Amino acid sequence: MAKIKIKKVRSEIKRPADQKKTLLALGLKKIGQVVEHDDTPNIIGMVNKVKHLVSIIK
Repeated sequence: MAKIKIKKVRSEIKRPADQKKTLLALGLKKIGQVVEHDDTPNIIGMVNKVKHLVSIIK
C-alpha cells in the first residue's frame, strides 16, 4: 500500500468542530507536524475535508 505524508500548515482556530476532530484523527496537533498514513479512501476523504489546513508531501 502506498504511503502519503500530511503536513499541518494552518491553525484550526475558528474552524468548525468537525474539522478540528478530523485533524486530531489524522494525528496532527502542531503546525509543521508531519504524519504518514496509508493511501486509503478513508484517509483521502479526511484530507479533502481539511485540505485548506494541510499539505500533501510526496
